[in-house]
Parts: sequence; structure tokens; C-alpha cells
Amino acid sequence: MLKFYEAVKRLSTDQDGVVSFEYIIVACLIIGVVGAAFAQTGPLNNALINGIASIATALNTAIAG
Repeated sequence: MLKFYEAVKRLSTDQDGVVSFEYIIVACLIIGVVGAAFAQTGPLNNALINGIASIATALNTAIAG
């Protein structure tokens, strides 16, 4: 636990550490947004399901008709 505290203390005083910490925060936010977009109930997932269903319906209609 002491090593973690020392690392956080170093990050708070080192300007390069602050920049690195900002990149970590941005990366976490991007991961969260991508995860939410591709979730089973997410808007992107619904759009993909509806698009594939429309294509399948159009193909079945073209083949049968």
C-alpha cells in the first residue's frame, strides 16, 4: 500500500505524471463509451441487428420472388 501511495504522490508532483494520468483518464472514458456502444442493449448493437435483419429480408424476398 505504501508503494501505491508513493506512486500517487510522485504523479501529483511530476508534470509528466500528470500528463500520463490524463491520458489514462481519457483512455478509460473511451473504453467506457465503446463498451456502452457495443453492449447488448446499446444503440449500435440495435442498429446492426436491424440492418442485418433488413438485408436478410430483402435477400429472402429477392430469392423467393
